[in-house]
Amino acid sequence: MKLQYIAIALVALLLTSCNDFLDIRPTGKVIAQTGEEYRALLTYVYDHIPEDRGLTTLRSDEMAADASTLTGYDYDSYFDIWNWTDYNRNPTSLYFGWRRYYHTCYIANYVIEHQSEITDATDAEIKQLVGESYMLRAYMHFLLVNLYAPAYTNCEPETTRGIPLQLKADVNAILRCSSVAKVYKQILDDIETAEDYMNVEKWEKGYSYRFSKNTVSALRARVALYMGNWKLAFDEAENVLDLYPDLQDLSSSTTVKPISYESVESIMALEQVITTNISALGYVNPELLSMYRTGDQRKSTYFKAKTIKQWVLRKEKDNYDKERCTFRAGEFYLIAAEAANELGETADALKYIKALMQKRYKPNDYTTYSAALDGLDQDALRVEIAAERQREMAYQGHRWFDLRRTTQPEIIKVYTLADKTEETYTLEQADERYTLRFPQEAVEANPELEIWNN
Repeated sequence: MKLQYIAIALVALLLTSCNDFLDIRPTGKVIAQTGEEYRALLTYVYDHIPEDRGLTTLRSDEMAADASTLTGYDYDSYFDIWNWTDYNRNPTSLYFGWRRYYHTCYIANYVIEHQSEITDATDAEIKQLVGESYMLRAYMHFLLVNLYAPAYTNCEPETTRGIPLQLKADVNAILRCSSVAKVYKQILDDIETAEDYMNVEKWEKGYSYRFSKNTVSALRARVALYMGNWKLAFDEAENVLDLYPDLQDLSSSTTVKPISYESVESIMALEQVITTNISALGYVNPELLSMYRTGDQRKSTYFKAKTIKQWVLRKEKDNYDKERCTFRAGEFYLIAAEAANELGETADALKYIKALMQKRYKPNDYTTYSAALDGLDQDALRVEIAAERQREMAYQGHRWFDLRRTTQPEIIKVYTLADKTEETYTLEQADERYTLRFPQEAVEANPELEIWNN
């Protein structure tokens, strides 16, 4: 309880009087001095990470909606996100985060820059705080560049505008965009530095929202996947699976979802995958539901029938808050399989995808589907691995980013009004709306924000 009050007091000072979206140093005095106070500060930051990964579910092809599900305040707040209206948005429409990402980076920078001044803490405790700060900065920049800049694998990274890098707690800094390549290099550099600092291998349950030494390979593997750096992605995914080989067994009935922080495959449980509010805005796209084959236990584990035609996300009131997942083992079986296939290592690709499938399908059905993978060429296996990824990671904040980094397909959404008439919305192949616009408020606050000199 004491930590909670310290955190509130510290952050109230840290976040006061923000003049714009990138010049975020407050006028108040920062009072953090002891290791306990710095830990409280990071605890508050962890608790306020933006929930944008879940929000991307609306923008992807996972969620259908109509006038029976998206009404009133929800319609005014989320409809423009669902139908990709980025220009002339409804004034009441919500949008993806920006300010909170840079607040987090500022606080991470503050901890890094003031590490020598932290009192009443061991050297190991101080190093752990600093290492977590580097990981927080890396993760915030990673999310930002994948929301607000073109995908690394679908652009020329060295010559494509990325996002501003916030690397100092500097009140006078006027930040401008760096290239996509430079942003990714900084992310990887921060991860490497964090690895040198952190000494807690694994946090116990209840504290697994924090970055630990074991999360280094996890973040690095995901970053490498998004870069199409297949060798690095494969090696780091294998490192993760050496530490976290267990999968939640859905081949028979289970009450624990893989995304629960109580799951045997949980690695880091920072982000709430998708909030009850967001999940209630629509229903599962029938095309997604049709991808779950006979014997696939994920369909009934993840979703439930609301009506004859509509399935919704299965959210149990007693375990709602347990569904927090930043990294889990299932993701890294998929990364290892995808990367191995792209490297031409078919045997490894099959080993990892089959290991995941064995825990997701009823035994007889697994035998059938597993045998069908044998003999597939690289292109066909790529399709199958992508389909398993879509089924496995549904409604978990990955699909939009997968669409961006791969084929950026055309998506068509149909919205049925109360009078049964229909409105059709189309995201074209490789549409520019696969990349979010910088928030207008941020551009107005910092006119040099979008200046891009390669």
